[in-house]
Amino acid sequence: MTNDATIVRLPWARIGRVAKFGVVGFAGILVNMGVLYLLSRRLGLPLVLSSGVAIELAVISNFLLNSSWTFGCHPSLPRFAKFNVASLTGLGVNVTAVLVLTRLGLYLLAADLIGVAVGFVVNYLFSVLWVWGRAAR
Repeated sequence: MTNDATIVRLPWARIGRVAKFGVVGFAGILVNMGVLYLLSRRLGLPLVLSSGVAIELAVISNFLLNSSWTFGCHPSLPRFAKFNVASLTGLGVNVTAVLVLTRLGLYLLAADLIGVAVGFVVNYLFSVLWVWGRAAR
């Protein structure tokens, strides 16, 4: 049996989780940029290698933070594999959106902003429905 407090609280819990997911994503951007700069500019590694390592370290940090803070679960290798697939899918959606929107004449940064937003939604939905599944509900 539910009471009125449970009904009122439920949407706020979901909004809070989306906000946490966004904060973790922003932290991932900072990790990515910091590692990319360190590896490519300070250590002189090739840009492609530096970028790949930076992206994967950001994915790892995002996974660990989302596991513990956003979804309140212990990390696991199967979830980590799923999260990598979800992140790659979101990245693909982001890049595709930017390419399509700029070819349609939209300004690059506006197209990128839309691509980031759509990629965020895809990542979040994959995370809630597939990566963390029942734990996210």
